[in-house]
Amino acid sequence: MAQKNYTANNINVLKGLEAVRKRPAMYIGDVSSRGLHHLVSEVVDNSIDEALAGYNDRIDISINKDGSVTVEDRGRGIPVDIHPEEKRSALEVVMTVLHAGGKFDKDSYKVSGGLHGVGVSVVNALSEWCKVEVKRDGKVYCQEYRKGIPQFSVKEIGTAKKSESGTKVTFKPDGEIFRTTKFSFDTLTERMRELAYLNKTITINIKDEIENESISFHFKGGLVEFVKYLDETRNALHKPVYIEGEKDNTPVEIAFEYSDAYSDNIHSYVNNINTQEGGTHLVGFKTALTRTFNNYVIKNNLIKERKNSKVTLSGDDFREGLTAVISVKVMEPQFEGQTKTKLGNSEVKSAVESIVGEKLSEFLEENPAIAKKIIEKCVRAAEAREAARKARDLVRRKNALDSMHLPGKLADCSINDPEHCEIYIVEGDSAGGSAKQGRDRRFQAILPLRGKILNVEKAKINKILENNEIKAMISAIGAGIGEEFNQEKARYGRIIIMTDADVDGSHIRTLLLTFFYRHMKDLITSGKIYIAQPPLYKIKKGREEVYAFDENERDKILSRFKANGNADLENIKGVTISRYKGLGEMNPRQLWDTTMNPETRTVLQVNLESAAAADKIFETLMGDAVEPRRAFIEKHAKYANLDV
Repeated sequence: MAQKNYTANNINVLKGLEAVRKRPAMYIGDVSSRGLHHLVSEVVDNSIDEALAGYNDRIDISINKDGSVTVEDRGRGIPVDIHPEEKRSALEVVMTVLHAGGKFDKDSYKVSGGLHGVGVSVVNALSEWCKVEVKRDGKVYCQEYRKGIPQFSVKEIGTAKKSESGTKVTFKPDGEIFRTTKFSFDTLTERMRELAYLNKTITINIKDEIENESISFHFKGGLVEFVKYLDETRNALHKPVYIEGEKDNTPVEIAFEYSDAYSDNIHSYVNNINTQEGGTHLVGFKTALTRTFNNYVIKNNLIKERKNSKVTLSGDDFREGLTAVISVKVMEPQFEGQTKTKLGNSEVKSAVESIVGEKLSEFLEENPAIAKKIIEKCVRAAEAREAARKARDLVRRKNALDSMHLPGKLADCSINDPEHCEIYIVEGDSAGGSAKQGRDRRFQAILPLRGKILNVEKAKINKILENNEIKAMISAIGAGIGEEFNQEKARYGRIIIMTDADVDGSHIRTLLLTFFYRHMKDLITSGKIYIAQPPLYKIKKGREEVYAFDENERDKILSRFKANGNADLENIKGVTISRYKGLGEMNPRQLWDTTMNPETRTVLQVNLESAAAADKIFETLMGDAVEPRRAFIEKHAKYANLDV
């Protein structure tokens, strides 16, 4: 085989911010809505860093009418004097050079947010235009950019009070880079609420000038208020416990409470970064929690007081119904894991473990009534866990969970490589039959479900394992459940939920997502769960058949078919419109063409922007409290297939 010349001429050097524009996903994850909103977080992180350093108490965020976003703070303001090495304004260096900023100087910031230190320069590079104004020393400075390129040198444009300082960044994302440039007020609100809880000294104001919405966050109670918010729809057993301390230059803040829920909801943060994969700080907390409670139980003979109780308490039992927020500040965090959000610093484990052990012991000794109530809850959890073990063993003996004995209604695929396989979890036997006939048998498996699965938000694990539809899913996926779940054993690389486009379908979809979130969460965090998008309408004119996935798409198609200006879109000569009430109304060919063919289908990937926000949504939708659920549905009905 002839070799092509490979010389120095083949080596491309991308100067300035060209590399960011060439490969944006390397810096912000992706160019979808998630990456778009990440831009705002990058700018806000700088303002939060100023707050952590003690120089900022307010952040104002605005979605402007032209689609741009403004982030303004009251920090010290980005320096504007000439950089000694770059020979140009420090503001220009910060805005146009990767890995340039004060967070790399420990004299400027003891700790800082953001994972990679690329920050505002990446925002600048991926913006159609960007403008920065800085207040410092009684003066106002400005510089503007186009796609990361300065349009003029930093210049003085006005005066300010000597007491005023801060940075104001306005940017408009580049439509050539992003699939969408429309910001969501709700998405920004969730992240900013989280930051306000984690930083109790700061006020964050957000306004949307397009939709005329605004909200302000300031939580003096910090993590205590965060826990109350997360448990708003649950019945708490006691007031939140607050733990604070510092060891080995690592400040630790924790708040937690127990409720009557059956799942645990622990959210951990490092320098305001949501560590979805946990890490050493989470390990330290769990270890101290289990050891301290066990010691208290033994010391006070609390299990022996319960008649007929022969259980042994484990870490799982002490975490059932627990809602906790862990926040640590680390000078030089080391992140690892699949999404680089797992803390690896070993010294943080001992710091958290020591502080929690000491403070929790004091709390239990000073509050014996609350301690006893919590222990009773944990013992009931242990009894349910033992019942679940027996149920699991019984199921195994019946081979229902054995991957060698798959559920009878599963139509499996012929390829064994999970990376190239997908399974459709389909609502109803009728739709399941069409899907089985219409699929590509090589890589597509079909598992039809009968009726609605159990609401796992309200059920103990032993009851969950007794549900036939859930057992079928566990068996088909083949990776176990809960603490035993091992994603590497999953038999499919994609799990696609396919339900009818009506209120029952929405309910079933939510039940399934709740199950995956609570018991197979790794499938969501790794991006393996998808939602199929079947069409709502079939429009036929002569031999031509076209499918529409919503009303807007239907009207666009009808406009194309329109015969004259006087005809109503619903009554065009020779055009018939069919609205699908369910998947079962489609024949196998139609289901393949519209919903299952990888070349033409649309599927939505399920992801977690914020685990805390997701937990809140699932508890609101599937918990016992009616009014929060009604309020949520009324607010979001225009965005979802939900009936009110």
